[in-house]
Amino acid sequence: MTKWEYSTVPLLVHATKQILDTWGEDGWELVQVVPGPNNPEQLVAYLKREKAA
Repeated sequence: MTKWEYSTVPLLVHATKQILDTWGEDGWELVQVVPGPNNPEQLVAYLKREKAA
């Protein structure tokens, strides 16, 4: 059975691609982007990657 680990990452609007590319290079896959809980203009990315055996 595949096991996953998850992370939440705040996204800066002016550097979204750079932030996501950096996490992607480390094996993280973007699952969803949602507005932040305290400020809807602040985005939060949810990412996952397979856990190492």
